[in-house]
Amino acid sequence: MIYSPEQFTISDRELLFRVMRENSFATLIASSGKGPMVAHVPVTIDQTNKMLHAHVARANPIWQEFSPVRDVLFIFHGPHHYVSPNWYSEHPSVPTWNYAVVHASGAPTIIEDRGTVKRILRRLVDEHESASGTPWKMDLPVKYLRKMMDAIVAFEVPITCLQGKFKLSQNRSGADQSNVIAALRQADDDNGLRLAALMEQVLKS
Repeated sequence: MIYSPEQFTISDRELLFRVMRENSFATLIASSGKGPMVAHVPVTIDQTNKMLHAHVARANPIWQEFSPVRDVLFIFHGPHHYVSPNWYSEHPSVPTWNYAVVHASGAPTIIEDRGTVKRILRRLVDEHESASGTPWKMDLPVKYLRKMMDAIVAFEVPITCLQGKFKLSQNRSGADQSNVIAALRQADDDNGLRLAALMEQVLKS
């Protein structure tokens, strides 16, 4: 469970899934007898069936800890940015960090069927190649593809718990919120611009 004061808790599932899709390279955490194990994985998200699909290298021991009675956790990191007290109109104030994060958990099932694994990989490729003018197609030689697929372990996770924490200056005055949004828009980085857009959407909804 994530610590999230009520004012930072987001229950809008459409918004949570949107942030997951836009930030689909997730942190995967599984528990083991030696403590938590961590991997960083690209994830495809089936919102209709509330299902996540991912894969790890077969050499990565994390998949050996998967169990139908023990959940794994995916952390989807949305936009984030440092917030300076100089951006506030109310003082005294201290620096902070604004961010959006979504936690999705459930019990994983390893997928053995080659046809299903191939479909999952093709969907992952198609999603990330769609923005290209000349998208790469997964039309690989059969033996080579089989070799590559043998080197991974694909799995699916039904989402049984979904939590969102968006710390977006909800605890500040309307004037301070507007100041932060304006300052983020002037920041010369994508995170600042994305966070400003998300703040405006959430705070004015």
